[in-house]
Amino acid sequence: MRIEYDKLVRDGVPGAIEADGHSCRIEVLSREAYIIELKRKLVEEAREALESSTEDDLLLELADLTEVIVSLLNASGVSHEDLEALRLQCRAKRGGFEQRLLLRYVDRAEPPISR
Repeated sequence: MRIEYDKLVRDGVPGAIEADGHSCRIEVLSREAYIIELKRKLVEEAREALESSTEDDLLLELADLTEVIVSLLNASGVSHEDLEALRLQCRAKRGGFEQRLLLRYVDRAEPPISR
């Protein structure tokens, strides 16, 4: 019975599938396709983090997210230091998330009537 996945997997997955007595077909992606699939994997792992129900599950999903981020940085030619510098710059400008603020709505002021 064939099960279609068409998704990026960790390097050890094909070997594990074959060790279980199954066969699989893999494809090595171009750099451009790889970056697209990493972005899809980022969303997949973020969704799994959202759905985690225990601290251990959340930690595992955050580890997976981090692995995808590191791979995406490497594939894009961006250093960890560049990312961290940008993160700190954004934090200095807009703050972090420590205050646990949830924006419910904004009442926008009416623009003045020009005559």
